Amino acid sequence: MFRLRTLRRALCAAAAALLLPLAGATGSAHAATAPGAGYWHTSGRQILDAAGQPVRIAGINWFGFETANYVVHGLWSRDYKSMIDQMRSLGYNTIRLPYSDDILKSTTVPNSIDFSNGKNADLQGLNSLQVMDRIVAYAGQDGLRVILDRHRPDAGGQSALWYTSSVPESTWIADLKALASRYAADPTVIGIDLHNEPHDPACWGCGDTTVDWRLAAQRAGNAVLSVNPDLLVFVEGVQTFNGVSGWWGGNLMGVAQYPVQLSVANRVVYSAHDYATSVAQQSWFSDPTFPANMPGVWDAYWGYIFKQNIAPVWVGEFGTTLASTVDQKWLAALVSYLRPTSTYGADSFQWTFWSWNPNSGDTGGILKDDWVTVDTVKDGYLASVKAPLFPSTGTGTGGGGGGGGGSSTASCSASYAVSSDWGSGFNADVTVTNTGSTAIGSWTVSWTWSGSQQVTNMWNASYTQSGGTVTAVNAAHNGTVPAGGSVSFGFGGAPGGGVVPSVSCSAA
Repeated sequence: MFRLRTLRRALCAAAAALLLPLAGATGSAHAATAPGAGYWHTSGRQILDAAGQPVRIAGINWFGFETANYVVHGLWSRDYKSMIDQMRSLGYNTIRLPYSDDILKSTTVPNSIDFSNGKNADLQGLNSLQVMDRIVAYAGQDGLRVILDRHRPDAGGQSALWYTSSVPESTWIADLKALASRYAADPTVIGIDLHNEPHDPACWGCGDTTVDWRLAAQRAGNAVLSVNPDLLVFVEGVQTFNGVSGWWGGNLMGVAQYPVQLSVANRVVYSAHDYATSVAQQSWFSDPTFPANMPGVWDAYWGYIFKQNIAPVWVGEFGTTLASTVDQKWLAALVSYLRPTSTYGADSFQWTFWSWNPNSGDTGGILKDDWVTVDTVKDGYLASVKAPLFPSTGTGTGGGGGGGGGSSTASCSASYAVSSDWGSGFNADVTVTNTGSTAIGSWTVSWTWSGSQQVTNMWNASYTQSGGTVTAVNAAHNGTVPAGGSVSFGFGGAPGGGVVPSVSCSAA
């Protein structure tokens, strides 16, 4: 069954309220030992950094470069740095950036960027590739990595094959090589997803060079590695193998018989896409054993590659509106299948959720329609599979934190803000800032309410409450905070928020 993604028309008016940027990450004294430094390679089912330490991609898709805006969406409302900082604060450590080959044309000019009140000031006058450079650079300074995703041949729409009559294979490969060369000196870009969601008539292992996606991936992968041998090569599946169909790009059954073989060893990461009923129906959703049947489905289509230690598997896209009970059960089951970080560490499936953007018509996003507010329910489903951030790859000041005159001992401060209050309940956000001159590895925040408030739920931290005193401790993915950097967590409480309490923070 195929999938149609419809993008709602994005509103170009600026949002009424903008989230203040969080301080970004900078290099720290601990960067040399933190997992993720340098270029990455594979070993069996794991991805390892330059020092041989396993890493886990736990990221988000931020689309737009593949559309007629020729730039990531939301810049009509927000500064790009504030969004990357927000991704970081939520514990996403990787950004998948879809693009079309149109952005490599010299005549392409990005549009729908708001420059008012100083927003996106350093993007004025830049072409699409130059804007991508700025996003990559800032993500790297913030401790995030980037995967470039050749999503479409042009901004007009998705294609079944990697080429079309107007964008031949030669252009596809030339553009892949151009991007690989462009970022050859920047380990922020860890790899390239060669083509998004190949589907019928694309085949895997049939031998017909005009439709055999596995052979095309080998040609393109070797071309990429010829100019940048340090990159990972991400290869998606197809729709149908041996008469068995699934999601576009989600069928990797052919890998067992026909693995992708590249000229540089230990570079292939297989990528699957998986969706819920808000995208399309599939037979497994109506199975009477659902959702207990889903691990077997995933095993058959792509999970076996990881479980048999053939290669790493990255679920490059998965998402849902969460509107139906079926979708809620599906997402809970998939997150469990991906393996909790607290139990398995980086010996787990890799992933990037679809999407950061709210304007994906059949899934929605982590952000709500104002491009500021976080869908805490959706984000909360992903908490157990988030993973640590990576060392900064930037030489600048990131989001504005640079250590400076801070103390050499671990120290932090915390700010508390009520985001909504409806009388019988409220939501609040707490921002933790490293005020020292070296990275901290953990933090604890506490406060005491003067009223009868009780925490009802908390995300991106764990808590205990005794009377009116609440103690919140970092989650596994956001305990490490570079000097000058910030992370956030949020919670719901009841009854109303009352008087904002004084907040204390301790770090180690």
